[in-house]
Amino acid sequence: MKNLRAICVLFTVLLLITSCSLTLPVSATSNPVGSKVGTAKASGFFGYLYLDADASIQTAAKNGGITKISTVDLKQTNFLNIFTGYEVIVTGE
Repeated sequence: MKNLRAICVLFTVLLLITSCSLTLPVSATSNPVGSKVGTAKASGFFGYLYLDADASIQTAAKNGGITKISTVDLKQTNFLNIFTGYEVIVTGE
């Protein structure tokens, strides 16, 4: 019985400290892939309260000094639906 309880506690702790991160391609153009990379982030709590909510493609390109966009990726991080983060990653010249 003690072993079952210990396993349940361990499983609960592991569940609480895990997070999920997923990176997906959003768009690609015919421009050659450049050496510059720009990012823009937005992070929030409970899916509603976003603190720095400017994760736009335009902001990511501006942050990387990119004028010709090659690819756009979106990275989403989720921690038990308490903390959510979005990062737009733009590459180009």
